[in-house]
Amino acid sequence: MSTAWPALREELDLLPGPVLPDGQPSWTLHDPVRNLFFQLDWASFEVLKRWHLGAAEAIAQDVIEHTTLTLHKEDVNALFQFVQRNDLLEPLPNSAGTLAQQWQSRRSSWMQWLLHNYLFFRLPLIKPDRWLELWAPRLGFLFSRAFAWITALALLAGLWGVSRSWGEFTTTLVDSLTWQGVLAYGLTLGFVKVLHELGHGFTAKRFGCRVPTMGVAFLVLWPVAYTDTNEVWKLTRRDQRLKVAGAGIATELVIAAWALLAWVWLPEGSPKSMAFLLATTTWVSTLAVNASPFMRFDGYFLLSDFLQMPNLHSRAFALARWDLREKLFKLGEPPPESFTDVRRRGLILFAWATWIYRLALFLGIAALVYHFFIKALGILLFLVEIVWFIAKPLWSEISAWYMRRPQILRSRRARWNATGAIVLIALCWLPLPAPIRTEGILQSAEIWPLHALEASQLQQQLLGDMHRAEVSTPVFTLDSPALKVAQAQSDAQRTQYLQQMTAAGFDSELRRDWQVLQERQLQAATQQLAVETEASRYRLNASGAGVLRDVDPDLRPGDWLARNELLGRVVSRDRLEVLAYVQEEDVQRISVGDSAIFIADAGVGPVLDLTVRSVDQDASRTLPEAALSTAAGGNIQVRSMQGTLYPERPVYRVVLDAAMPHSGETILQHRWRGKVSIRGRWEAAASQFVNTAASVFWREAGF
Repeated sequence: MSTAWPALREELDLLPGPVLPDGQPSWTLHDPVRNLFFQLDWASFEVLKRWHLGAAEAIAQDVIEHTTLTLHKEDVNALFQFVQRNDLLEPLPNSAGTLAQQWQSRRSSWMQWLLHNYLFFRLPLIKPDRWLELWAPRLGFLFSRAFAWITALALLAGLWGVSRSWGEFTTTLVDSLTWQGVLAYGLTLGFVKVLHELGHGFTAKRFGCRVPTMGVAFLVLWPVAYTDTNEVWKLTRRDQRLKVAGAGIATELVIAAWALLAWVWLPEGSPKSMAFLLATTTWVSTLAVNASPFMRFDGYFLLSDFLQMPNLHSRAFALARWDLREKLFKLGEPPPESFTDVRRRGLILFAWATWIYRLALFLGIAALVYHFFIKALGILLFLVEIVWFIAKPLWSEISAWYMRRPQILRSRRARWNATGAIVLIALCWLPLPAPIRTEGILQSAEIWPLHALEASQLQQQLLGDMHRAEVSTPVFTLDSPALKVAQAQSDAQRTQYLQQMTAAGFDSELRRDWQVLQERQLQAATQQLAVETEASRYRLNASGAGVLRDVDPDLRPGDWLARNELLGRVVSRDRLEVLAYVQEEDVQRISVGDSAIFIADAGVGPVLDLTVRSVDQDASRTLPEAALSTAAGGNIQVRSMQGTLYPERPVYRVVLDAAMPHSGETILQHRWRGKVSIRGRWEAAASQFVNTAASVFWREAGF
């Protein structure tokens, strides 16, 4: 640093600022070229006031002599570096080359430029200052106390009217959940956001501030309207700054209040639908988004001005990082700023809440980006957001730890925390018993369904529901008109040919046709045998020994039956099995012979021990067991197409043998849905997470 300091830029403005929370006065330094504002405390003001002295020691000494402040050379040098870093100094003679080098070093590569403009960029659309100046006096009534009271009365009247028509109001909400309703919602929200920004602009203009631009900012390609109200830093009264910051939210709430009253009084039609959208979307969107202090929206500036803490996020983050290091390592470093205990704890909690909120928000945005872009580009943009918003801050903090590694290595608390972290990581990679839980269907391993044939009629039911049937026991006898006709024709032909052969001894013509008659009789006998064989199909016999189940109690002899209509099932009680489906990440942990347990739903059915019999190596394309789908209360998400269920995620079919119930215990039903817990191979929690993440990545990437 040279002895003769560069002078401050001549176009800088120094304006009086509000009184700081500790009682000292403040000033605002305005850079009109870039429209930037810097808040100065008393000590900084006194240093800039003596800038012409040109030396840190001289400035510090003069401040001590003429004020009650105590400054050191290091304090003055820190302010000099701040002024120099923010380009507030006049350039030195013959410094064009140095300035060009500095400008070149600040230029980003095309990749950095593209990355920054993907994550955030602004698009100024209009310069509204003259228009706002023209209309601000004419809209002064909107800022009057009388208008505020009238709006409050309108809100109360609207709430009273909605309470009397609550059913109609909620029905309108349900009816608006259509594509047309979503489009109307988007248009309404855009209109309201324009009024929101005009609220900021008119309020700032009312207090004499210039509003240079209004436009659209894109946060990860998501459009957000903005108004440049930086000149509110010229205002010395804090309440005026708060009014400008809260004007957008107040505008939307006023719109919602009057729209609610309009919905009550307007007749059915488009105006009433528009009033409904304004009444329901404005206050929800403004409170959920604009009032949030976790992003740099209106809520953040309101909180910042209320606490009189410019750069609230960065100051809270610095304090939270310091607190984290102290809790982990106990380095004994002074905090970045001095606050009361209550405010310090509040700022730390606020910083952590902001980090958690942003983590959830950016992960959600990354997921949306992935789904709305081409697969390869979506994955790239997803990784960009994860690296920029999550990995980069973590790496920055780890780098700060690395710079303090000598102090950290000497800290006893750091050693204890490191030991605990190592133990925790080891536990995460330690294989532990983790049962695989799913749902399954308990049923007999041998079931023989009895289906009706085409064009058939029930002739006789030989066994009733729950009756015992042995192998080949007749259960149903069916009849078919077509079969009766074929049988009658066969009998008639056989009788005719037999009579002709008998009369051949007395008729010479028939004797000549003896050979033909004999062949026709043989054909008739063959046809009769075929008819008898077909008739046997209409006698439904049990294919195995078991109990007849699922018989329609309303079935009566003479009823006509549809083709393949289920008449009943013969269910064996000698062997039980469970059909279950497991997720892709769990199937590798299951092997044939693993033990399991089945617990029937609602706790009113059997509890049985199981053994894995088989595990499918390929994912099931369809789900035959509809009872396991989410539509029927199961756990497998499916989509239905033409009566067939298709799993939304890969699931693998597992068949388990069930131990027979103890003596004296009977199973009244032959199909039970219940919970299945399989004792699969032990696995570490971290390993399961890594495997699942890798599986999802490879599947979604299309490899």
